[in-house]
Amino acid sequence: MDLALILLAVLALVLLGIGLAPSLRGRGDLARRLAGDAPVPGTAPGPTLRTNDTQSVWARTVEAVERRGLSLDDTKGEVLAQRLAQAGYPQSWAPRAFVLIRTVLTLALPAAVLLPMWALGADMSGTSLYFVGALLAIMGLYLPNMIISREAASRREAIVNGFPDALDLMLICVESGLGLDAAFARVGREISLLHPLLSELLAGVSLQLRAGRSRAAALNAMAQRSGVPEVASFATLIIQSDLLGASIGKTLRVYASEMREARRMRAEERAYRLPVLISIPLVLCMLPTIIGVVMLPSVIALKEVFVESGQ
Repeated sequence: MDLALILLAVLALVLLGIGLAPSLRGRGDLARRLAGDAPVPGTAPGPTLRTNDTQSVWARTVEAVERRGLSLDDTKGEVLAQRLAQAGYPQSWAPRAFVLIRTVLTLALPAAVLLPMWALGADMSGTSLYFVGALLAIMGLYLPNMIISREAASRREAIVNGFPDALDLMLICVESGLGLDAAFARVGREISLLHPLLSELLAGVSLQLRAGRSRAAALNAMAQRSGVPEVASFATLIIQSDLLGASIGKTLRVYASEMREARRMRAEERAYRLPVLISIPLVLCMLPTIIGVVMLPSVIALKEVFVESGQ
């Protein structure tokens, strides 16, 4: 058991060294840049680097780990990349960073708990240590998945709630004579403050159309990035309208009306759930208090009767 704890400590130190390597290597990079031997980060970044400092740190960390021979590729890389994109992490290095975080948490959580216990001389059996370590490792393995799922669900809810407003603005633009491609860009700018996630999706479609990508491919890519069935249905509807030559204005009008009705029904559903949700704290907190207040005079009267009969 002592050998296992020592191995965990060594592994934790190795992972800590891997994580701190990019920052420690920054001094050497600075000297090489001053000497003119290395490019300045951000001036000519590779395909996985961005100008944002946080993104650059994660990208450099992932590349540093992979240069040391540790593969961060997942067996379901495409599915993982799509999940991360729906959660707001569309970067090319995001799946590898996710695998790195998951691996570090799987190993670091047991080490962070068991090593202090071993250092303090806690008296635990080998079976208890095994189960505690296994439980912490499972938590570290599944915690990133839970966080990504929660963020993706939050983004989907925000997109669904703002989608009817975007459709209404898009309908106004189309009926005013603006083309559909230009309507995506205009609506994306108009809702940037109210619905930033949806504005990002529409801006992505506009950029892809300007780059020469077909409308069908751009809309399908938007549907995959969002992960929202309503957006996928909208993409399919626009594509079929283009193929059949139907009026985009009438199509948007009907679909926008349906989306507004669906949002109203979701709001009513939440309103109808409130009495049920309120009844839970009412039963747990207020009902025992009310029962106690009502029964207290009777309990006092019974106590007095028993005391008098005993005398």
